Amino acid sequence: MPEHRIVIVGAGPVGVRCAEALLAAGIRPIVIDEGRGDGGQIYRRQPEGFTRPYAKLYGTEASRAESLHQSFERLRGRLDYRSQTLAWNVAQGKLHIVREGHASVLPYDSLILCPGATDRLMPVKGWQLAGTYSLGAAQIALKSQACAIGRRVVFMGAGPLLYLVANQYVRAGAQVQAVLDTSDAGARLRALPKLLTRFDVLRKGGAFIASLKWAGVTMASGIEPIEIVGNASDGVQGVRYRMPNGKVEKIDCDAVGTGYHLRSETQLADLARCTFFFDATTRQWLPKIDELGRSSEKGVYIAGDGARVLGADGAEIAGRLAAFATLIDLGQEIPAATLEPLRREQRKMDRFRRGLVEAFTWPAEQAARLSDDTIVCRCEGIMAGELRRVVHDEGAREANRAKAFSRVGMGRCQGRYCGHAGAEIIAAAAYEPLEQVGRLRGQAPVKPMSIATVEDAE
Repeated sequence: MPEHRIVIVGAGPVGVRCAEALLAAGIRPIVIDEGRGDGGQIYRRQPEGFTRPYAKLYGTEASRAESLHQSFERLRGRLDYRSQTLAWNVAQGKLHIVREGHASVLPYDSLILCPGATDRLMPVKGWQLAGTYSLGAAQIALKSQACAIGRRVVFMGAGPLLYLVANQYVRAGAQVQAVLDTSDAGARLRALPKLLTRFDVLRKGGAFIASLKWAGVTMASGIEPIEIVGNASDGVQGVRYRMPNGKVEKIDCDAVGTGYHLRSETQLADLARCTFFFDATTRQWLPKIDELGRSSEKGVYIAGDGARVLGADGAEIAGRLAAFATLIDLGQEIPAATLEPLRREQRKMDRFRRGLVEAFTWPAEQAARLSDDTIVCRCEGIMAGELRRVVHDEGAREANRAKAFSRVGMGRCQGRYCGHAGAEIIAAAAYEPLEQVGRLRGQAPVKPMSIATVEDAE
């Protein structure tokens, strides 16, 4: 068993706890991570030389972040840890990686994918203007560069991350003009029975909202984004939106952070030929896994937000379970007394997750109402009207066919930003259920690579 090569992709909460469990069983895994340090996006390390305290950087999650970082420091010398390394392809039992301009191949016996999640975005007219950021990008600016995305910032979208990032900006001393939520208070009330399964987390969310109100931030729910106002030379200058009563409002600002909860990073799972299913509640295609994280492909495991968005603490549990699944498949016995408490806690977290989905709905109907001159694919400059044209004129009623005719999803982000909204537009134009439109297939490389990359000999 010590000769069994296990590769973990990702050093966020899920990857760290997975590696910890494997080391405890006597196995030294290889940990591949694109970042320069452990922690993932949520517990992203500040650059060397920065001395901001944990409480300032991570707020209510400070103790969890510090615990994870300390755990990794204890493990680091016992791991084969490769930071700033991009995993860009999976094929025939090999992980293709690139670091510092050198590409190489890493054979594995077991592959544990812990890629996390990225922002889920819905286009709005003007979102291509300079000064428009995803919520995750706004967080990175604050954590890694210790700066705000603008002097007067509006946060717009839906989901817990909307309120978390706005709170982090207020705590950092930035001027937050408004938090505009597309979900309505009634939906949150109806989801309350599920959300109460994690009362401590619900209470933190309530504290975020109260803190923003105390700081004098304009708050609105049930809004419909109309336009990010500005021009190509000056960038963002304001936001126009419609209130539930139909009244159109405008707020002046020089930056907008936007996002609608998160989407799982599934490209590597797709390239590993894992089976996917359509999750009607989130309107997303997700990889099929069992309760421990086993995928449909033997030897491939998927854990954390890369399969289901359960949050950082849920990711830590998923990391341990994926490690135990790997050990069980290698013939080790894991006591039920070890597994069952983790499974039970994960089921509770999944009920809370479903409550969040109900409370902060993905605004699918907005896609159907986007004007034809709204840019959907920012990488390629593809407008909603062009997507509708390929549906009506070319018969492109499936996502990959529409991609071939319009180039939507062919840019640097590989459809991460536009894929979900593009599928909604196609479905609305074709009068088809979203699941019939399908999903954009994963393509290697999953992220851009330099043309100067040198392939090392195996």
